Amino acid sequence: MTESDALLAYLEKNGIEARTFEHPAVHTVQESKALRGDIPGLHTKNLFLRDGKKNFYLFVTDEDATINLKQLSRKIGAKGGLSFGSPDALLEVLGIRPGAVSVLAIVNDEQGRVKLVLDRKLARTTAINCHPLSNERTTSLPQEAFANFLARTGREAVYVDLEDDTSPS
Repeated sequence: MTESDALLAYLEKNGIEARTFEHPAVHTVQESKALRGDIPGLHTKNLFLRDGKKNFYLFVTDEDATINLKQLSRKIGAKGGLSFGSPDALLEVLGIRPGAVSVLAIVNDEQGRVKLVLDRKLARTTAINCHPLSNERTTSLPQEAFANFLARTGREAVYVDLEDDTSPS
């Protein structure tokens, strides 16, 4: 059983409504748009980040968003600025490799080392689309199912508004 299959089994076992679509492996937003077909909802971009004090963050936003790391650093209270986490840290903390980064990977962060930060746009969409630990699939979660996933994993997300220059809530 692949990590992706295990995640999908976890969702099913926990009554988390999800619909998964198979497609060729995608490595960029442009490839995803071209190969995934028409899947309704917001498609995500995921950034695994760390600050100067080696605190880890998973920032999830709309696939078309432009992210200013300095602005995001201020919004989330990162210490010493943000940079991308290394592939080794990604594997150690979230159990995945680059290309498969997804909000669903927090299921692997049993120690709670990663602070989950979501763009407020995710709270305003009908469905959130993300990779289920594989870039050959897209899983669509209705808003209620996404909230259920966060609750089941014992995680709270900090929401930030990229278009507003104020602090998170």
